[in-house]
Amino acid sequence: MTVTYTARVANARFCGFSKLLLAWKGSIYKVLYKEFLAFFAMYTAISITYRFFLVDGQKRYFEKLSIYCDNYASLIPMSFVLGFYVTLVVNRWWSQYTSIPLPDRVMCVLSGGVQGSDERGRLLRRTLMRYSSLSALLILRSVSTAVFKRFPTIDHVVEAGFMTREERKKFESLHSPYNKYWIPCVWFTNLAAAARCEGRIKDDNTYKLLLEELNNFRGKCSMLFHYDMISVPLVYTQVVTLAVYSFFLVCLIGRQFLDPGQGYPGHDLDLYVPIFTLLQFFFYAGWLKVAEQLINPFGEDDDDFETNWLIDRNFQVSMMAVDEMYGDLPMMERDRYWNDSNPRPPYTAATLFVLRKPSFQGSTFDMTIPKEEMHFQPLEDIAENLEESGTRNHNLALFNRLLGSAPSPTSFMGGALRRTSAQLRRLTRSASTDPSFSEEEDEDEEEESAGRSAGSLPSGLALDTTQSTVCSCGGLSSPRPALSQLHFYREESQVDKTPAESGRKSPLHLGPKSNLYSSNRSVPDFFSFQSISDPEKVLTPKTQAVNNKAESGLSLLTVPSLKVSAFPENSEREEMQLDSKWLPSQVL
Repeated sequence: MTVTYTARVANARFCGFSKLLLAWKGSIYKVLYKEFLAFFAMYTAISITYRFFLVDGQKRYFEKLSIYCDNYASLIPMSFVLGFYVTLVVNRWWSQYTSIPLPDRVMCVLSGGVQGSDERGRLLRRTLMRYSSLSALLILRSVSTAVFKRFPTIDHVVEAGFMTREERKKFESLHSPYNKYWIPCVWFTNLAAAARCEGRIKDDNTYKLLLEELNNFRGKCSMLFHYDMISVPLVYTQVVTLAVYSFFLVCLIGRQFLDPGQGYPGHDLDLYVPIFTLLQFFFYAGWLKVAEQLINPFGEDDDDFETNWLIDRNFQVSMMAVDEMYGDLPMMERDRYWNDSNPRPPYTAATLFVLRKPSFQGSTFDMTIPKEEMHFQPLEDIAENLEESGTRNHNLALFNRLLGSAPSPTSFMGGALRRTSAQLRRLTRSASTDPSFSEEEDEDEEEESAGRSAGSLPSGLALDTTQSTVCSCGGLSSPRPALSQLHFYREESQVDKTPAESGRKSPLHLGPKSNLYSSNRSVPDFFSFQSISDPEKVLTPKTQAVNNKAESGLSLLTVPSLKVSAFPENSEREEMQLDSKWLPSQVL
């Protein structure tokens, strides 16, 4: 029987494992005491020979040999080799246990899926369950020495009730050089198909579920067979075993206590019994014994799997579930907490301390915040704080630039107008002889114009990085007029104007000859700048007759910039609506 000590270590206490050290069954003492005694006996024999039977010359030679063995014994990587090997064996050991086929899932599907309270239905359920148990028995009989000793032949299987005589004849008539543990699973599928045809299995979903559970059961049987066939590579086991045995053979000579009178380093004491060498043997050799115990858990060691007990348990439980418990339901009645909205099961005196423990509400449940920080703030203040922090935060500004890098019609129009106006101003400065215009004033005007244009655009779309990104587009080309062919002029919507109205500058208007916003032009082509071949054409004003009066064109030196107030008055709003027809309404 497997040694179980789980209840003895349920609670951690002072020297909680000390009681386990005195156990004998399944202990390291029981497994290792023979090897330990043999090692100690050989060490004692060599020590007695060195002390009493060797002459002085032989003693000096043995002492040199002992020092040599002690120096080079550490070259054997004991911890490395044993650590990987034992880890591999323990993982394999637990995987083999989880691969033992259990009939619990199959019996639940059979009990609810195969209908019929008559003898035929009962026979179908019991036979199907017996076939699955027979398959598990055949595979366990193939891999476990304890099960094979219990069922050495097929006759014993028939006598135990897992197989009928007719089934035995059918089983033996199927000739195959391989293990035939899978034959009962095929019988299971054939019988389940017959039950489906008879209507004992109501629908295809239940039939599918039944076969899936059988396949999982059969897959575990197959895994046990493969674990038995595919062992840990023999070379790995040989390397570990040779490393352990050779290390302690060297220790038999290298760990001897030498004559202190010779003055060898590290040999000042003569204790006769190598305590730490014996502990090292106990640990390393015990580690190897653990691997030997777990490498095949289907044997008859103290800690091997109780396969015979599993066979008994599985067969009894599965037959009860599909036969006696079929259709067996207790009478339903209201529970004792039917009208209780807060049901609480009672506690015994031994568990009453649980009631004194507060219920866990979360890690921040007991967190305290100062009262002055618990008041809600107005949303306007929060928005202003966010805007101020956004201007000061470099990372947020960079993020806004990335968001604003997406092209939009608004950014196209505003960016084009700004760049056109700035370039024309530069050309005008270069051609003009007026010394009142300086480069500093030019830069100030450009920054002011960019600020006004950026203020009229959505947030994140009027950044310099955005415009530079859009302007860098190129590639597609289409016929378009150069900047020298663009004519800028004012339109007068009224003939008679007051002096105040005539003094107001009209917005910049692009004539229809410019075709600046042609619908058949791509966005990258729109932002491809063209060189001005003849600056004089650009500086030549255009005259236009209005009410039989010659009016000179607007000078490029006074190109107006677009400025939209945040909150226009009613009169200004009407004027803006009238002037909106001068601006392009759509940019493709």
